[in-house]
Amino acid sequence: MTVYPVETGNFKLDGGAMFGVVPKSIWNRTNPADNNNMIDLAARCLLIEDGDRLILVDNGLGNKQSEKFFSYYYRWGNHSLDASLEALGFHRDDISDVFLTHLHFDHCGGSIQWNKDRTGYEPAFKNARFWSNKDHWEWATHPNAREKASFLKENLLPMEESGQLHFVNRKEGVFQESSELGFGILFADGHTEKQMLPHVTYKGKTLVFVADLIPTVGHIPLPYVMGYDTRPLLTLKEKANFLNTVAENNYLLFFEHDAHNQLCTLKKTEKGVRLNQLFSFYEVFNSQ
Repeated sequence: MTVYPVETGNFKLDGGAMFGVVPKSIWNRTNPADNNNMIDLAARCLLIEDGDRLILVDNGLGNKQSEKFFSYYYRWGNHSLDASLEALGFHRDDISDVFLTHLHFDHCGGSIQWNKDRTGYEPAFKNARFWSNKDHWEWATHPNAREKASFLKENLLPMEESGQLHFVNRKEGVFQESSELGFGILFADGHTEKQMLPHVTYKGKTLVFVADLIPTVGHIPLPYVMGYDTRPLLTLKEKANFLNTVAENNYLLFFEHDAHNQLCTLKKTEKGVRLNQLFSFYEVFNSQ
């Protein structure tokens, strides 16, 4: 197995929304805001090469939305999915599986693209299976008013219409193993219904893709919960269990949304679980 980070592009969101009830005077220390109160975010994905399978975990915002749509998210930087794949020696047609942690547009927008004459949509990964789970798919395709703007029909329905959509089987337990994909999955319900966090064992270390359970390093303290979460009190419980497990087992967190930090470890302190060390991906894995 070989694992790679894949940068698909950077964007910005309102810092207050990203930190919920935490005051700006506190979160601004770790995630400084610009003059519009927006903070830097990444759409960083994970690519897993395992035998004849090439699995992409999430795929960013994509590029099919309107200029007006993207103007709300202040995209910045030069990263793109295709350029990042090319730098690794791959093409999107090489992807065998696309694993979607959840179906908010910043995680799955790259799944679908315009067709050649821009009369409709088609899968952007023509040879891939798209993996979600039944409960989350139902939640996303019949959205509540709070999340409706994040679940875009053009990102979802073409997956199903193409016949490329598949569902993982959910079992109870923390870090269950997925027989379909060959890595572990933790289900979390605080941010949205049945978000899936994958974890892989790579070069003797456990790497956990934390998606929107812990968007950035600044979100590690327990009460630092996004205003976007549908069940913030449940997120608190899920985070407490997760952070303790990570600290006790010295897992590595892989950040999808932290624009400036890729990996970290955690430690237990008198004030709870806190950041231990920060690393770049290749700082850890190229040294082994």
